[in-house]
Amino acid sequence: MQITAFRLPLLLALVSLAGCETASDFSGAVRERMAEREAPRVKIYAAEPRPTYEVVKAAALQMGYKFQRGGPAQGEFEAVSGIGQGENLGSSRQIGMKVRLQPTLDKKGTKVSVRLSEIIEADSSNRSGMATESPLRDTPQYEVFFQRVGKGLGVPAIAENAP
Repeated sequence: MQITAFRLPLLLALVSLAGCETASDFSGAVRERMAEREAPRVKIYAAEPRPTYEVVKAAALQMGYKFQRGGPAQGEFEAVSGIGQGENLGSSRQIGMKVRLQPTLDKKGTKVSVRLSEIIEADSSNRSGMATESPLRDTPQYEVFFQRVGKGLGVPAIAENAP
């Protein structure tokens, strides 16, 4: 009887240690899916970064976004849409845009990375400032934005989803 009582904790410890690799594999897969979900959409244009920034800003403003922060020197542009009514009574919804501009390695173009996220405040009347933000993946706003940038620059994108 004492031998069984000794073996049971040992057996449980071995089983729990054997599952560690599986748990780390699972958490790695979850992290990978989250990274894919939050990955920006990327296009490269054959244009210098500064004029590309100006066109990015104009395209976002045409789409109804309001400038928040950034500049051509930082290679960043952040904006938000107007606040709209959410799906539930008393909730609000807004879309955030984050754009990063980087010169290509050959200095002949600009890499434009865009991330759109949905900002939802469940009860804006009682708990102001308590919002959740989640990435937008399947929205036509990405293509509309990139089309406007290409039209503004007068050149189509030369590469898509480049690293």
